[in-house]
Formats: sequence, C-alpha cells, structure tokens
Amino acid sequence: MTITVQREQELLSRVPTGLLIGGEWRDASTGKTFDIEDPATGKTLLTIADASPEDGMAALDAAVAAQEDWARTAPRERGEILRRAFELVTERAEDFALLMTLEMGKPLAEARGEVTYGAEFLRWFSEEAVRSSGRYGMAPDGKTRILVNKKPVGPCLLITPWNFPLAMATRKIAPAVAAGCTMVLKPANLTPLTSSLFAKVLEEAGLPAGVLNIVHTSDAGGVTGPLIKDSRLRKLSFTGSTPVGRRLLADASENVLRTSMELGGNAPFVVFEDADLDAAVAGAMLAKLRNMGEACTAANRFIVHESIAAEFASKFAARMDAMTPARGTEDNSKLGPLIDEKSRQKVHELVTGALDDGATCVTGGAPVDGPGYFYAATVLTDVAPDSRILQEEIFGPVAPIVTFATEDEAVRLANNTEYGLVAYVFTRDLNRGLRIGERLDTGMLGLNAGVISNAAAPFGGVKQSGLGREGGYEGIEEYLYTQYVGIADPSA
Repeated sequence: MTITVQREQELLSRVPTGLLIGGEWRDASTGKTFDIEDPATGKTLLTIADASPEDGMAALDAAVAAQEDWARTAPRERGEILRRAFELVTERAEDFALLMTLEMGKPLAEARGEVTYGAEFLRWFSEEAVRSSGRYGMAPDGKTRILVNKKPVGPCLLITPWNFPLAMATRKIAPAVAAGCTMVLKPANLTPLTSSLFAKVLEEAGLPAGVLNIVHTSDAGGVTGPLIKDSRLRKLSFTGSTPVGRRLLADASENVLRTSMELGGNAPFVVFEDADLDAAVAGAMLAKLRNMGEACTAANRFIVHESIAAEFASKFAARMDAMTPARGTEDNSKLGPLIDEKSRQKVHELVTGALDDGATCVTGGAPVDGPGYFYAATVLTDVAPDSRILQEEIFGPVAPIVTFATEDEAVRLANNTEYGLVAYVFTRDLNRGLRIGERLDTGMLGLNAGVISNAAAPFGGVKQSGLGREGGYEGIEEYLYTQYVGIADPSA
C-alpha cells in the first residue's frame, strides 16, 4: 500500500539530526546545518548538523580514546553486539526501507532488499568476530618458536557513498566492530539519515560510546582531510568514484595509512549466441536497473553476439519500456529518481552524445517531466566504439548495446576499460563461461547471474576499481594486522 505522509513524518521524527561524538548526539560546533532532499520531489526531508573540521577532530579524539578498551573487549562480546544489531535491523526493516526510499529514491521493494542485504553483513561478521586466529609453531632451525597474532588496526575513517545508505555502512562498520576497531563514519551528504538511524540501533545493541562516531558534513574534504593527516588514524576505507579515490590515496600516503578502496566500475555484460535469451534479458534487467543504474556494479556496456543482438535488444527494450517512473513510496513505482539534477544532466549528456555519434534510441532517451529527478529507462543500439558512453560510468537507467563476432573480440571489448570491478557473462556452455572468466580483468564475475553481491563473498575489483575486499572471510582481514613474536626455545 502507498505510504502516508503521517507515516513518513513519524519516521523522520525519530531520526537523529545531530553528530554522534563520544556517545553523545550534538549540534555542529559552528551551529551550521544543511538540508536533506527527497530526490523524487525536491522537497526537504530534514535539516541536520553540518560538521566542521573541529567536529571531525573531536570524533577522532573519541575514537582514539575508546580504542584500547574496545580492542580488549572479548571477541564473543563484539560478535553478540553485531548479532543483536542484525536482529534489530531485521525487526525494523520497514523503517530502514522507507527511510532509504525517502532520502535516496529507490522503490520501496528494492529498499527492502537492501535491508536484507545490509543486515547480512551484521550477521556474517558477528560470526567472524570469534574466528580471527594466528598460529604457533617451531621455526625451521628449531631454535625459536613462531607466534603469529592478529590485532585490530586501530581507529578507522570510513567514508560511504549515497547509493546504498544502509549496506555501505554495515559493510564497513560490521568488520571493524568484529575486529576491535573504533571508527569515524563520514556518510555521503546526500543520504546521511539511514546511517544515523543505524547508529541508534548499534547503541541499543550495546556498542560502547566512542566506538562509532558519525560526522555528516557539506564540506567532506575540509572535515576528512585533517583526519587523514593525523598520525593517530590507522585506516581509511572509502567507497566512491575513482578520481576521489586517487586523491585520497595520495593523501593517505603521507602517513602510509592502511587503505581499502572500492571505486568505480564499467561492467561489461556479455551475451553469447548460445545463451538462454530470456534468462539473459532477465539478468540484464537486474544488472542494469538495480538502484536505477546508480551502482558501481551496474552493467554499463552490453556486448551481445551479432547473431542475437536484434532479438536481445527488442526483448530488453520491451522490459525497460515497462518500468514505471514514480516516487518509490507509490504502489506503481518500478523506477525511482536519480539522486539529483546534476546526475540526471550527466546521464542525458552521455545519451545525447551517443546519439550524436550515430546510436539509435530504441526506447527512452530523455528526462521524465514533473517533479523529481527521473530519467526514462533507455536502450541504445548501434553505439559507436569510441562513444563516451562506453568509457564512463553511466550511473543511470541507460543500456548501450554493441556487438561482437568472436570470443576474442568479446574479451577485447570487455577488457577495454580502466575499470575492473565486475563482469557478467551469459552462455549455456560452462567451459566457455569459465574460459572467458579467466580472461577477463575483473574482481568479480556473474556467470548467468545479474546480481552476485553477497555478504559471504569478497567484494572488490582490480585495475582502477580499487584495493582490498569487503565481505567474505577476507573482509575482516582489512581491519586486522599481523604481529609476529619470536620466542626463545623453551627447552634450551
């Protein structure tokens, strides 16, 4: 059923609008605030505190003060906090889903899926908290014993993007909590409300004061820059664009900070002539329209065998044409708005540029009239190989299609990008799928699957798509360092 205004206002009244520093919700030191906008209407949802550099430093002070005690906390206790948080988020799934829909725009049904996905990081790392282990053994020469410990890295700066407000927070916070690290979280200034509501859940679950601190701000560089240069900070985890990631890596090099970078993508979606075409179209819808295409994992380039390209484009366009643009709280919403007008303008520039280069618009191709930042689901064919739309992240509901004739050509087209986050391959031939997977420069591969993100799997890319992994057994390692202790022979 359609969400009422009263339900929206009741939920928003329970969202903290202050900064969380040392266990206290407080106003910005300067008293400044900024507005959070509903991208489906352009109207203000809430006005929240706008952190200053001094607030950011106070948050780091709190994290540093809490680090020693938190690192000594029993792994089981850390795990139980995460487990309680998982249960609370699951119980309040409708609150989190609605809040994400309001501040980010995605349809409510999709927001519910994000709650399930985001909560799984809490459950997964609640189990991993007690499994970090080292080793003990005799050195090869028999003269010493080797003791290897895993220890928390220390205070972390976590910078999350706007497109998955809950999942990006839990994917970073959960392994940090499990490992015994304290944190300063800087959520995206477009969608910070979900992080604040989640912080309240963590407080209720028993997370001690100062372990998680939140500073939302309209001056991201001014607040995070001094923290990255502070020698007390031990780790930086960032999800966002590659250009920003490069700048942060340069800043982090000054103190040789431990870094995790989940950066941009330009995912190829390769469809071979033997693919189940209906399954490929269904997979394309998932890979393209998750989050209205505003995802680093979104399929950006559809590389389809020339013998089936026309049929694929026709079926794909029919499905895309049926995607109803509407505010995410409406019953008929299948396609939410883009996050802001600047993003919509960029998407339209890419589309018009491709059309100017000779592409054909099969469906869509324009902004949707009315309030909000909606863009029609779009399919383009005959896209020129050097078109800008094939080189950049689209971050919108636009699918450019190019064709290939041979496996070698498909691999060449797929790898023709500076990015390497995820790729998708559809074929009935398992050997071909595995063979192509081995040749693709990508950190993740969806084989006959349009969505592969999972808390139990390592998420991350190669080339300019980033460093490190989030999720899976590998996820907690990003927040631990290895200490070796050499022990004299006890029998000497």
